[in-house]
Amino acid sequence: MSTCPVTSCTADQMQARMAEFSDLLHACVQDGASISFVHPFALQSAADFWNSKVLPRVIAGHRVVLIAEIEGCLAGSVQLDCDTPPNQPHRAEVAKLLVHPRFRRNGIARALMIALEAEATQRQRRLITLDTRTNDHAEPLYRSLGYQTVGTIPDYAKDPVSDRFDATTVMYKLL
Repeated sequence: MSTCPVTSCTADQMQARMAEFSDLLHACVQDGASISFVHPFALQSAADFWNSKVLPRVIAGHRVVLIAEIEGCLAGSVQLDCDTPPNQPHRAEVAKLLVHPRFRRNGIARALMIALEAEATQRQRRLITLDTRTNDHAEPLYRSLGYQTVGTIPDYAKDPVSDRFDATTVMYKLL
């Protein structure tokens, strides 16, 4: 398992690397990742997601995008959503943990999550929540990092490739 540097990505850096962010999301969806999108999924739809959903929140300071690089290539990313209601200033949510299929099984997801937790702590967030497709590859990773399962919700999201609906597992971690 190799290690790779994880850094925070500014809005300007995101804009400069928008093609790489789009390719990362597109490749993950094409590979069957359950991350809100279904086939057919165009590369332009990936760009639209980053430009309309993520970038404005980064600019507003509500979301942090962390990236992992291998030899200058964008190998993965994860988002820390800190846009919580006034009665939840201690909480944040994990969004879109992505590792490009070319770079999987190298410890990138773990490195991204560890960096996300450090960022959350720096922002005085002590409760992290997330949801993941039940029995997906990420679920054991989250458990190994100390995330606790709250429960599952059946038929939560449409599978990206088939017509079935998958359950989601809701998890949390106190930092």
